[in-house]
Parts: sequence; structure tokens; C-alpha cells
Amino acid sequence: MRPLPPPPPPPKAIHPAPPAAIQTQRPRPHIQVLPGLEGVIGADAEALTRQFGTPRLDVREGDARKLQWTGTPCVLDAYLYPPDAGGRPVATFIDARRGDGRDVDRAACVAALRKPR
Repeated sequence: MRPLPPPPPPPKAIHPAPPAAIQTQRPRPHIQVLPGLEGVIGADAEALTRQFGTPRLDVREGDARKLQWTGTPCVLDAYLYPPDAGGRPVATFIDARRGDGRDVDRAACVAALRKPR
């Protein structure tokens, strides 16, 4: 009787990259440029809060941040990313919609939700 062959070696463990390495590989965010968004795109969270008040939502994921404001005319989402690794996050993209989910003009939503000075 022949002896059994030795068992195959266990599979090599795959180790994921550490979170810092993943974050440094993120592509630079696209910066939205549309009329009517001046003063919003490029603004940090403090400047946005001065313009629109306290956000309804403040969600952080890694170095990214989403702020949301709501009002009767629309829902406004601002997406903030650091311009450079370790830099202060600024709004690079704005999205706007009605309460029922239909798209609304971003500049009109910004104007409607902006606090009077």
C-alpha cells in the first residue's frame, strides 16, 4: 500500500493595505464649477455653516465629509474633500433635489437655503 501524499500547504494570507495607504491612493476629487455656486464650492465646513446654518446631517468617512441642509424648496448636499493629503476639507461638489427626490437647480437651491446676511 502506498503512503498518502502530504497535504497541500495552506493558502497564503492576503493582508490588506493599511488604511493610510488606501487614503493616499485616492484620486484628487473633481471640483465642480457651475454658475451660482461661487462661495460654496471651495468653502470649508465653517464657511458653509455660516451660509446655511447648522447642517441636518454631518457624515464623515475617512477624510471625506458630507453636509446636508434641508428646507421647503430643496435638499442640499455638500461633499467636502481635502485638496491635499492632510489639508482642510472643502466643498468640491454640490447636489440638490426636491423632497420627492427630483433634481432641482443647484444654484437655485443654494440661493433658497442661504441665510440672509
